[in-house]
Amino acid sequence: MIERTVAVASAVGLHARPASLFCKAAAQAGVPVTISSASGSSVNASSILGVLSLGVNHGDVVTLSAEGDGAEQALDKLVDLLSVELDAR
Repeated sequence: MIERTVAVASAVGLHARPASLFCKAAAQAGVPVTISSASGSSVNASSILGVLSLGVNHGDVVTLSAEGDGAEQALDKLVDLLSVELDAR
C-alpha cells in the first residue's frame, strides 16, 4: 500500500466545491483511493458524502492511500490537487 500525506490548502477545507473536485479526481484515478483524517477516520476518496463526513478544514493534514498499478501516480496527482486552492471565486 502506498501512502501520501498532505495539508489541505483550500480555504474552506474539503467542503462543497473542493470536495467535489477532489472526489471526481479520485474516481478517475484508476485505483481505489482512501482518504484518512488526522482523527483516524478513513473513507473512500471518491465518495462525496464520505469525504464531507470527515470534516476536513483548511490546513488539516490528510493521508491518501492506494494500492495497485498506477497508485503512485494517482496519489501524486491527488496530493497536487489538495495542495492548491480549489475554491476559486
